[in-house]
Amino acid sequence: MPVDLPQGVSATIAADAVTLKGAKGSLTLAIKNGIKVVQQEKRLQVEATDAAAEGMNAVAGATRAHLANMVMGVTKGYEKKLELVGVGYRAAVQAKSLTLTLGYSHLINFAIPDGITIETPSQTEIIVKGIDRQRVGQTAAEIRGFRPPEPYKGKGVKYADEKISLKEAKKK
Repeated sequence: MPVDLPQGVSATIAADAVTLKGAKGSLTLAIKNGIKVVQQEKRLQVEATDAAAEGMNAVAGATRAHLANMVMGVTKGYEKKLELVGVGYRAAVQAKSLTLTLGYSHLINFAIPDGITIETPSQTEIIVKGIDRQRVGQTAAEIRGFRPPEPYKGKGVKYADEKISLKEAKKK
């Protein structure tokens, strides 16, 4: 299945990498041996050159999915929303770091990685944005990892669309 390149997105295919440039920036994907990427007009076709090798069709499919995610990233970008649930839990962005107050005896200072922007519309909301899907998800997971939601009261850092099933408290 080909990857369509929308208006304003250009692809540069080298021997071992594919670079996509769009309105939001550029991303590069390393191509493994045995995978061939061909551009036909405004489409990228991914093929396994050595289909007999074990699992090369799977690698070609994964490469195609990564290219499709990169096209989406350079055109629209990705974002993850996190919510802080708990009394006194706060978040604030200061310069290139995110300061979190999560009920510990100390503040947590999280250095914002390059290529990622973090916004805090309110003290209990965090929005992680970027063009690389993997880095946006990884950054959101690291922030959530400072205090994952606990199962009894639901306090902690959770994704906005995450449902936490609460456990019943111990009976006397």
